[in-house]
Formats: sequence, C-alpha cells, structure tokens
Amino acid sequence: MKKIVLALLVLITAQQAWAQHAHIESIFGNKSEEKKKITVGGYGTAIGKLTPVNGKLGVLTGLQGGVLLNHKLMLGAGGYGLTNSIKAPKLNVPDEQNQYIQMWYTGLMAEYIFNSDKLIHWSAGALLGGGGVGRDERHHGWHDDDDDHHGWYGSSGFFVAEPFVGVEVNITSYLRLNVGGSYRFIHGSNTPGLTDSDLSGGAFHVGIKAGKF
Repeated sequence: MKKIVLALLVLITAQQAWAQHAHIESIFGNKSEEKKKITVGGYGTAIGKLTPVNGKLGVLTGLQGGVLLNHKLMLGAGGYGLTNSIKAPKLNVPDEQNQYIQMWYTGLMAEYIFNSDKLIHWSAGALLGGGGVGRDERHHGWHDDDDDHHGWYGSSGFFVAEPFVGVEVNITSYLRLNVGGSYRFIHGSNTPGLTDSDLSGGAFHVGIKAGKF
C-alpha cells in the first residue's frame, strides 16, 4: 500500500513540475511554438449605396475586396460610380443644355471584422483615395469633338475619405450579407456649379460578401 501511495505522489509531483515548466518563459526558449499561425483568406463585395448628391438621391454601385488576415483584418481596395441620372446645376450660359453629374472614386481600404465566427456580427473600416466628377450631356451619347457633344464638361479630380460601419449575417461559410452606413468626405473638386459639400454626404449601403473568411 505504501508503495502505491508513494508511486502516486511521484506521478503527481512529476505532472505538476511538467505543467509549470510548460508555461515558463525564458530568453532562449523555443518561442516559435508559442506563436500563433497567421491565417490568410480573402473576399470580394458587390455593394450598392444610396446617398445624397447635390441634394438629390444618388445610387452608387461598386466592388471592394482584399486579403483577410486572421479572420479579422481585411486590407484591399474599392471603387464606386454614380449610376443614376442627376441633373447638374444650371450655369446660366447661352444655349445651355441639360447636363448630368458623372462621378466615380476609388482607393485603398481597410476593414476590421469583430467576432467573425458569430452568426450576426459587425465591422468597421475606411477608404482613402481619389476620384473624378464632371458634367455630361448624357442624353446625346458619346461622339467625337467634331460633333455637337464634347464629353465631360469642367471635369475635376478630388480626394475622398470614407469611414464606414456595418452589420453582417453569415448566410453560409463563404457568403455574407452586409448592411451599414458611411460618410463620404470629398475635398478638392472644382467642377463648375458643384462644390465639395454637394458631393459629400452620408450613405446607406447593402453588400454581398463572397470569399474565404
């Protein structure tokens, strides 16, 4: 009986000593075993936005996507364009025809996903980049300069910054629905009749994400 008790004590002592040693940090320890592996995935998003443009309801559509690290941080790019007809302000010039706003922008973006494995979770991020805006007699179509239509009028470039947040629902392991909002800060445009504030504004978006999460 004494031998059995002694053997159990030796086993318990050895197990405790091993457990303590397994958690000891040392200068020359094998730190590679303690590091977590970085997982790499990626996804793309088809997205639509409702947003004010020059006081009218604008529809922006576009794509965004990139590389996803550790199921949390996406680094990539996005691009969007105005798809519906919004009349540009009149300039009160002779023989003035109706003109329509054309706008697009693109940039680098980052997005952080919180609790990505949960059925419903949320994300936040921002896009930084640039774009262009102009006036176009869209109803005439596109022609050469010798015709009565000359393409964009008074086109200009601008800087854009757009922070955003969203709520996501995991439809499948590779498909997600994202609904949220953003605010588009535009600076530097000088298209006649349009100011930075006419092009800036909040937006409601709906997107479908597809990829390896």
